[in-house]
Amino acid sequence: QMQLAESGGGSVQAGDSLRLSCAASGRILSMYTISWFRQSPGKEREFVASINWNGANIYYADSVKGRFTISKDNDKNTVILQTDSLKAEDTAVYYCALGNVGTHPISVRMSRAYRFWGQGTQVTVSS
Repeated sequence: QMQLAESGGGSVQAGDSLRLSCAASGRILSMYTISWFRQSPGKEREFVASINWNGANIYYADSVKGRFTISKDNDKNTVILQTDSLKAEDTAVYYCALGNVGTHPISVRMSRAYRFWGQGTQVTVSS
């Protein structure tokens, strides 16, 4: 059984950085995509960033482009989301998700397409 575990969240000031990690264990799907989504109270879950199995396809939400960086550590089966220049509006629970969703920029943004999800990690940014 595939499992995902996020870590690295916390409470920071605006302008600070956090390094979020998503560790995958169990039987990992081939040709997969791992993405980060986030959800704040009263809002729908929104796409943040994605990276496919070989790192060739990377996408970001416009709201985080230039501030967040997604990367993979294949040796550790871990995906990193480096979040810099954090803003109050980045406050949310951040989830990582894994699935065979392809590499199209629209498909990777569809949360319902992902089969496996982590439990989430809270990011709180104070202005």
